[in-house]
Amino acid sequence: MFDELLDNYLRFLESLTVDHFIRLFWFYIFFEFMRYFLLEFLVLNIWKLSKIWNKKKYAKAKKEFHFEYPLVSIIIPGKNEGKHLFKLIQSLNEQTYKNTEIIVVDDGSDDDTPTIGRDLERAGLIDVFIRNEVRGGKASGANTALRFTKGKFIVHLDADCSYDRDAIEKIIIPFYLDKDVAGVGGNVMVRNYDESLVTSLQAIEYYDTISIGRVVTSYLGIYRIISGAFGAFRADALEQVKGWDIGPGLDGDITVKLRKLGYKIKFEQEAVCLTSVPNTVKKLTRQRLRWDKSLIRFRIRKHKDVLIPNQAFSFLNFFAFLENITYNLVLNFKWYVYLADMLINYRSMIVNILITNILLYTFTNFFKFVVYSLYRARSNASYTYFLVYIPCMVFYFGYYLRVVRTIAYIQEFFFKQSYKDPWNPEKTSVHAQRMNL
Repeated sequence: MFDELLDNYLRFLESLTVDHFIRLFWFYIFFEFMRYFLLEFLVLNIWKLSKIWNKKKYAKAKKEFHFEYPLVSIIIPGKNEGKHLFKLIQSLNEQTYKNTEIIVVDDGSDDDTPTIGRDLERAGLIDVFIRNEVRGGKASGANTALRFTKGKFIVHLDADCSYDRDAIEKIIIPFYLDKDVAGVGGNVMVRNYDESLVTSLQAIEYYDTISIGRVVTSYLGIYRIISGAFGAFRADALEQVKGWDIGPGLDGDITVKLRKLGYKIKFEQEAVCLTSVPNTVKKLTRQRLRWDKSLIRFRIRKHKDVLIPNQAFSFLNFFAFLENITYNLVLNFKWYVYLADMLINYRSMIVNILITNILLYTFTNFFKFVVYSLYRARSNASYTYFLVYIPCMVFYFGYYLRVVRTIAYIQEFFFKQSYKDPWNPEKTSVHAQRMNL
């Protein structure tokens, strides 16, 4: 049976002409390979050269930063994060940059967070601990902390993360490289990469798709999401946009609000944060459904004015939105058109077409993972560890995440399901829907 299948597949490959190959694999060639390898690879090389050219400029910015020595306010909002707080605060107190204040907001926790937070405050390990008796949600916690800050820059962290010793310093320097920068995203890596197959696949995704993708979009000026796990902002810019609006999707939302005011947003690859990602398919699906709904809620509805020429129109913002909507929404559904095209017109070849697609994507994933090692800041595990999991990525990216995105888009577009997500308290979601936030 296997020999017959192999023989049939080899004959299929031998029969392929260039035109026939393009006809059968047009989606991979024009929408995946062109965008996620050729364009990325070109931009990465230009970015790498620009870093060499700008070494003196970076050194000057770093010197200016240390000379000014501004106060940096670190805010940590969260619920039921007591078990993570001590390790996080220990990580922050080991930072190379020392002129910081640490503000922790307990957003209605029902664990031992209040006790731990007050003990840390009494011990002088944090500057301010605030307890909200009634849960208001992540945005409410962040805005509460914001009212107590005194720093020129605000760094927003998640309590379940840890940070390289120079992470705070690295994430602030870009503000001195360009005075128009209002927000800088840190480089989030996966800490629990070896916990399960699910976490290993996410670690590869964070390395190749998220981190490298953000290097590319930042260089092109279309970077659009500062991760809530590690992001830095100018305090005066946050005051202009009146802080965070109710999420989920608040990370991308505040980034867009800053961009709409004409500010630049940058990604700093060398400011490294380690986070624990969902370790089961069920938990991951819940997280990604929440993330993907935000594209409809914030890109298509709340900030749709970015796509309309007006007095405050910006081509970069327009292009950032267009690229995001095209590749994450339009082409997500275009893939189903491709699948239907193959099933209708080449049904007898469908098995060979699927096998070839899997091989094409797998080879590309291997090649990208190895070549991109030249452009990554660092890895928290050996690259050989992840190579074993590369063949699984075609199923993770090409099928699982695509299906999850499709469900999320339908749920949000037709039923506005993000307003029913328990990630936010019901009262805040009701208010957000009423205010079209």
